[in-house]
Amino acid sequence: MCLLAGKIMLQSGAETYRVEDTMTRMAEAMGLKSSHSYVTPTGIMFQPSSSQSAKLIRIVERTTDLEKIAAVNDVSRKLGTKDITPADAHARLIDIEGSRHEYPMVLQIATAAVASGCFTYMFRGGMADILPGVLCGGAGFAMFLALHRLIKVKFFAEFSASFLIGLLAVVFVALGIGQELDKIIIGSVMPLVPGLLITNAVRDLMAGHLVSGLSRGAEAFLTAFAIGAGIAVVVTFF
Repeated sequence: MCLLAGKIMLQSGAETYRVEDTMTRMAEAMGLKSSHSYVTPTGIMFQPSSSQSAKLIRIVERTTDLEKIAAVNDVSRKLGTKDITPADAHARLIDIEGSRHEYPMVLQIATAAVASGCFTYMFRGGMADILPGVLCGGAGFAMFLALHRLIKVKFFAEFSASFLIGLLAVVFVALGIGQELDKIIIGSVMPLVPGLLITNAVRDLMAGHLVSGLSRGAEAFLTAFAIGAGIAVVVTFF
């Protein structure tokens, strides 16, 4: 049950120190006072007690689902206060793991498009740049979602999405629809920027989890590099 809780949280984007703390608290609530856990972004090792062997779970896919993290935390708290039994907690965790809280793809794309337009204006773009920012941001995020489902290598999806954003921005400015190319591009790539990864990397480093902090930081750097490389190719050749 502790491993299942940790797996759900880590796959949903939780910090490694939060995962370890939740697993330890759940173990203590069930009378396991000497449990040990070791969490990295790609795996969890957990030993309930000194008399029992350690278990390992491999984490392959990671996303952002704060609702699942909150649900697991709620189960952990209720287990600690004896409001639910371990059997009930395990059943709830299974339900949480099987649930899907993702918003529809159309809504994600529309939200990214609106956010891109707002960011374009926030970065001192003109009123004429808002519409190109909306269109570029929505198209780029749509390509990112589509390619990420087809190709599991996130780098190529991010590179292709940023390349499309840069290309569309150049076309719009050339057609006179937009005026400031840099403002349109900056605003449109904001939905792709790894803000949560950077935040979790810093929080893990501050909590003393150096391996997790550095690995999350490297993942954030690769994402930023993919975005920058895609835009750089467009700016260089077009």
